[in-house]
Formats: sequence, structure tokens, C-alpha cells
Amino acid sequence: MSVEDSAIASRRAPLLAPGVGWGSIGVLAFSVTFPASAAALPAFGAVTVGLGRAVPAALLGAVCLLATRAVRPTRSQWRRLVLVAAGVVVGFPLCSALALRDTTSAHSAVLVGLLPAATAALAVLRGGERPRWPFWAACGFGVVTVLGFAMIQGAGQIRVADLWLLAAVGCAAMGYAEGGVLARELGGWQVISWALLIALPVTVAVTAVNLASGPWHSPDFHAWLGFAYVSVVSQFAGFYAWYRGLAEGGIAKISQLQLMQPVLTLVWSALLLSEEITPANTAGAVLVIAAVAVTQRTRDRVTAADPR
Repeated sequence: MSVEDSAIASRRAPLLAPGVGWGSIGVLAFSVTFPASAAALPAFGAVTVGLGRAVPAALLGAVCLLATRAVRPTRSQWRRLVLVAAGVVVGFPLCSALALRDTTSAHSAVLVGLLPAATAALAVLRGGERPRWPFWAACGFGVVTVLGFAMIQGAGQIRVADLWLLAAVGCAAMGYAEGGVLARELGGWQVISWALLIALPVTVAVTAVNLASGPWHSPDFHAWLGFAYVSVVSQFAGFYAWYRGLAEGGIAKISQLQLMQPVLTLVWSALLLSEEITPANTAGAVLVIAAVAVTQRTRDRVTAADPR
């Protein structure tokens, strides 16, 4: 190859591996979700912040689907979209919002740091693979670390808020794993748009009843800004980038980018909410990230399951 050909090839070569750029944007968007939710909670309440955020996001999704005349999903895809909606439209937002009533954004970030391992585990099981024992050992270490951190923070016991956070992790992992596969068939923004529309009857009804029953405090600027962020960015734009990244780069590889999400959330919690980042927060985040990093490395060396 001549020097000129090499220069042309280098100019055409992508700066990042497929999906990394979009995945990084998604992680950055999600990292602000807990601080934004915490800012909106005092005024709107957990149910409105958890489920009400999906209503404006669904309207955005509907506009995009109509404007592009998107093809309707098949019957099989509809069933899988229900899992996505249950996981990332209803389950994770509601469970995390309920948890944030009784704990800090920084504390929540450590527990949700287990999400990449949970996503990888579901992706492995869904793909019919048989990971080697280091994968499951690292997952177990991560779970033990998270539970130990929660017990230390809870004076020797697991608090209700921690259980809500663990439930949120399970819901998000299911939605990420299924949505990442669907994004290869439908496209990233179509997946979250259809999932939001599937859940719209539930989110509208529950939000309306919750707002009507009151009481709720008059929102200030920070509360409106937090609610706007979780609606437009966390629930829609972030998923556009995240699912596109998973589709282009693969669930196993792109999910490694979530290793930075707990650290970013800790930083945002300190900057935006003035929360104190304790040594326990930092140590817990480091241990969880280390455990998840091992699961991601061993994830690449799995063996296919016997189809029988």
C-alpha cells in the first residue's frame, strides 16, 4: 500500500470502535438521572417522577414514529417490547424513585453499579451460553459487595430503599438485554419509542390518579429542571444513544462502558446536590466496578451451550 493509500485509509478509519461513541453518550445521560430525580422528588413525589416521566417521553416517541412512518413491530417483537417497557419504562424508574425517598443519590449509585454485571448475566442466559466459573464468581463477589455496603450504611441491616434499588437493577438489566437485541432489528430510538407507547395507558392513568390525590408541593425551578431531564434525556434521548450503541457494538462489549456510570453519578451528586461522598461510597464503588470488570473480561470467553 502506498503512502497516499495509507493516508486515505487512516482518514476513513473510525476514531472509536462501533457503538462506543453512542454508548458513551448514553452512559453520560444516565449518570445524571439520580441527581435529577432527587431534585424533582420533593415537589412531584416518587410516583410522578418514576412513572410520570414516561408521559412526555412517550409523546416525543410518538412524534418521531409518525414523522418517519416507522414500520410497526411484528407480533414476536411486540411481546419482547413488553419486557422492555416493563423493565426500563415502569420498573427501573419507579423502583429507583421510591428508593431515593429514603436514601441519597450517591448511595444509590454504588448499588446500581451492579447493573453491568446483571445485564451481562441476562444477555448470557438469553443467548444460551455457558460462562466459565470466573464469570459467576465475579458476579457473586459483586452481589456480596453491594449487600455488605448496604448493611454497613444501614447500621447492620438491609434497608427498604436498598431492596428497591436491587429491584431497579433487575428491571433495568432485563430491559437493557432485551432492548439491545431488539435494537438490531428495529433501531435504537424505535425500541424505546414503542416501549413508551406500550406503557402509556399505565403511566398516564397512574400519574393522573397520583396528581389528583395530592398533596404535592409547588415545584421550583430545580424541580422542573430535574423532571424535564428525566423525561426528555433519561427516558428518551439517553435510550436512543444507549440502544444504538448496544446494537452496533454488542451488549457484552458496550455494557462495559457502564463501569463509569457510578463514578460519574457520584461526581454529579457532589456537584449538583452538594452530597457528601464518603470513603465508604468511594470504596464500595471501586469494589463493584472491579467485580463487574472481571465479569466483562470473562464474558468474552464463554462456550456455547449444547442445543440439546
